[in-house]
Amino acid sequence: MYLTRFRVNTGRTEARRLLGSPHLMHGAVNMGFPDRPPRDGQGPRILWRVDRTTAAETALFIVSPTRPDLTHLVEQAGWPALERPGWTTFAYGQFLDALAAGDIWGFRLTANPVHHIRLPQDAPGARTKRAAHVSPRYQMQWLLKRQEKAGFEVLPKPADRQLTQYGDAYELIVRDQQPLQFRRPPAQRAGQDVRFTRVTFDGRLRITDTDAFRRTLTHGLGKSKAYGCGLMTLATAGGQ
Repeated sequence: MYLTRFRVNTGRTEARRLLGSPHLMHGAVNMGFPDRPPRDGQGPRILWRVDRTTAAETALFIVSPTRPDLTHLVEQAGWPALERPGWTTFAYGQFLDALAAGDIWGFRLTANPVHHIRLPQDAPGARTKRAAHVSPRYQMQWLLKRQEKAGFEVLPKPADRQLTQYGDAYELIVRDQQPLQFRRPPAQRAGQDVRFTRVTFDGRLRITDTDAFRRTLTHGLGKSKAYGCGLMTLATAGGQ
């Protein structure tokens, strides 16, 4: 497994085009791998996420079973005239192997929190439809419902803190909610557009099941993984 960080040159027109289209970014990321892993759920997959770390810096993170070659991305969305390669790739397997139950980490996860609903106008017994959670309260609940199976628990805040709303009970915040809509070829009509809502969770967690947690880090969490969702990264518990 490998973890790659690519710094995006947002001053380039092609970079802004990629950042504005999860479909185009998905294709650009995949082009970095001559032999892409099967998407059958049996093994690790290619995951990616865009972080706008500061007003002046945007980074693309990729977790993958094999080492990528992002030369094409440097030419499209980097600084091709510099002598540096434009991206840094770390061997991730050793880090994953060292994780242990009880470890506490800061984390960042960009995800697509969804639920299934039946609309009032639907016929009795009709299939439910997937819909986005749009409030931070329910987005947090979405993550908390999945934490046990994913091998971690979000840390509660100290008991002596005054709680004013649901989210205050956990070391967890939700930010950067972004409704997305784009057309994926060969779709021709607006009714065939891909629609989902992408949000970012920042928080602190404790590992409860190392095997399940390693799978979360390498297989992703939730839907829309091809479009920049599902990738969780870790940092020392004091910060991100």
